[in-house]
Amino acid sequence: MEGLLSEKKLFILDMDGTIYLDETPIDGAREFIAYAKAKGKRIIYFTNNASKSIEMYYEKLNRLGFDVSEGEVISSADVTIDFLNRNHKNQKVYLVGTPALEKSFTDGGINLSDGTEADIVVVSFDTTLTYEKLKKACRLIDNGAIFYSTHPDFVCPVKEGFIPDSGAICALVTAATGKIPRYFGKPYLETAEFLVNAAGVDFKSSAVVGDRLYTDIALGKNNNITSIMVLSGETKEIDITDQNRPDIVVENIGNLIKEL
Repeated sequence: MEGLLSEKKLFILDMDGTIYLDETPIDGAREFIAYAKAKGKRIIYFTNNASKSIEMYYEKLNRLGFDVSEGEVISSADVTIDFLNRNHKNQKVYLVGTPALEKSFTDGGINLSDGTEADIVVVSFDTTLTYEKLKKACRLIDNGAIFYSTHPDFVCPVKEGFIPDSGAICALVTAATGKIPRYFGKPYLETAEFLVNAAGVDFKSSAVVGDRLYTDIALGKNNNITSIMVLSGETKEIDITDQNRPDIVVENIGNLIKEL
């Protein structure tokens, strides 16, 4: 591993489980970020969780003492909005999402529908989910609307354990309609391209650090980006196989300082 990370120009960091757990910074996380920046590395904090606004993430990161600058926090919502603007400009979108996500979409120029009619249905992690929203989404998809989702995560970790996330809500819609969504967020190519373009680097010069095999690590493995697994969150060493093995495995992100 020695010397491998010294050539990297961009570190894509997952947040919960990687740099903090709920309201507690993980040992060495703030020190790693400060040291990486001092060495001229770019940092992007990326989350699949689109239920909160980017402003909410900035507030939390600053409150927990992280060195965060404008433009460094990106979510799956940003990737989805960018895709919609490039490929479906001005088409009507019915969004199954939180009020914070609705605001992100409208601020991003997306033409949101009330569900009476729509060209596209986007399902996300919606903590304000109702049966009426699901009914509208399924009816629109049955009538030919394109089915997208901001991210594939099935569960979201919370203090009490786990709660259903975007992938679980999409599974319900799939069961009712027979249609499978096109997902954005980690681990998909659109997200990898969005992130390296935002930083002005290429895949080879980037590394992704996270605690989930099927999102964080898969983003790296699927797109030839160096993948670094931390064992401070969801994944345990026993979960790692020859098929999903990251390039690097460490106990926590602080262990990476010496590799810069």
